[in-house]
Amino acid sequence: MGDDGQFHAQDEAVDLSGTPPEAWLALAFFWALGLTVFYQFFTRYVMNDSASWTEEIARYLLIGTVFIGAVIGVTKNNHIQVDFFYRHLPPAVCRWLARIVDVLRIAFFATTVILTVQMMLKLGNARMTIIDLPMNLVYGVCLVGFCAMLLRSVWVMRVHLQRGYSVLERPETTMEDRA
Repeated sequence: MGDDGQFHAQDEAVDLSGTPPEAWLALAFFWALGLTVFYQFFTRYVMNDSASWTEEIARYLLIGTVFIGAVIGVTKNNHIQVDFFYRHLPPAVCRWLARIVDVLRIAFFATTVILTVQMMLKLGNARMTIIDLPMNLVYGVCLVGFCAMLLRSVWVMRVHLQRGYSVLERPETTMEDRA
């Protein structure tokens, strides 16, 4: 409230300098998805002649959005986690459990990379249903997402080792906290 009795709101300046590259890529996928769905809506309900390719492309763009979004979740280290034991066990045990979680996360994403490559090799020259493009384009996006999650998992573990604790041990912290 100002001296004049009126409510005055001033927004802070928007700072996008800390936005990770994955977030910009996810935004691009999301906008492409939105434009595709809008085009589908327009051709179906306004032109009364639906473009058949839009549903398939929208599905694949949604897959890309989800996988790149998952990379953001790994980068921020805010995927679902259970911290019940970390509240009741001694700090030394918690530290080792957190390290095991980091190693298992890296192992999981390494396995997903290997399995995705195997899937792509088995698919060979399979084509999309409506668009005459290789299906491996879609799996390639998944592979890029899994590779990025693997690299970000290694980065997260490195940050945890450098600062001496993880988010599991101190849930009030974020990946930006360095002390």
